[in-house]
Amino acid sequence: MKTTSLQIQNVKCNGCATTITNKLSDLINVFNVVVDVENGLVTFDYTDELALFSAKETLKLNGYPQVGEANPF
Repeated sequence: MKTTSLQIQNVKCNGCATTITNKLSDLINVFNVVVDVENGLVTFDYTDELALFSAKETLKLNGYPQVGEANPF
């Protein structure tokens, strides 16, 4: 299992953190999701590159793209 931390956009409150945690926790092979609202970081464990890709896409599709990516909101 691998761990990553991603700096993401649009994290404003604990409601955002709950949404992110729920969306990522629903993915297969993504575990132990922790959101740091103050610093705009999400940290999680994943088993393979497909799980990491799925997590990044899920974040983007739900309005939380990584810093540096286009922000549709």
